[in-house]
Amino acid sequence: MSTCRILLVEDDKNLNQQLSELMMQAGYQVDHCFDGEQALLDVTNHKPDLVLLDVMLPKRDGFSVLNIIRKTSQVPVIMLSAKNAEQERITGLSQGADDYVTKPFSRTELMLRIEALLRRTAIHSAHTNAKNIQIDGLTINSQQQTAYVGQMQIELTPIQYKILAELCQHQGEVLSKAYLSQRVLRKTLGAHDRSLDMHVSRIRRKLTAAGWFGDRIETVHGKGYCLA
Repeated sequence: MSTCRILLVEDDKNLNQQLSELMMQAGYQVDHCFDGEQALLDVTNHKPDLVLLDVMLPKRDGFSVLNIIRKTSQVPVIMLSAKNAEQERITGLSQGADDYVTKPFSRTELMLRIEALLRRTAIHSAHTNAKNIQIDGLTINSQQQTAYVGQMQIELTPIQYKILAELCQHQGEVLSKAYLSQRVLRKTLGAHDRSLDMHVSRIRRKLTAAGWFGDRIETVHGKGYCLA
């Protein structure tokens, strides 16, 4: 775990230095920056294993940075904030943050949270990539993020693949629209938001066209979707 690379985004230079030294003493590789624009560049260039992201940043705030990161990456993110407002925590978590730490915080608690999140991420990654999912001729290749019916690859968009993979991983379970929207689309489900329904409809058509059973993705009215 100590070989992991952490990106620290904190505009308070003293705190930035203190936290950087703390994490390096624990054996982590640390990159650090002081504003939101540089954070986006560093996420792309350094490929961190975890991001510590302050909310109040120059040039681009932490929520904006998180929103952009989540369009292309599932890197674990811990938000840091001096505010203890419930709505702010809800905003961060709903936009895809994995954890939220309010300043002032215990250095020991922060390090334990970092270690726990990295451990969960490593376990999830190992589980996800351990093997393909096969259901009656449908194969989900988790490493390549592709789906096949027999030897025929189904042309899915990244979002469609993620929805199908979630349904396959939880076959027989009803996944709520709110869960799928947050998990896959990385947004809170709106009252009149039909985007998830459209994605599922297209997945059904593509599965059926490939010779599989698209109607096995069942709509459970008032609840969500289930792969039978």
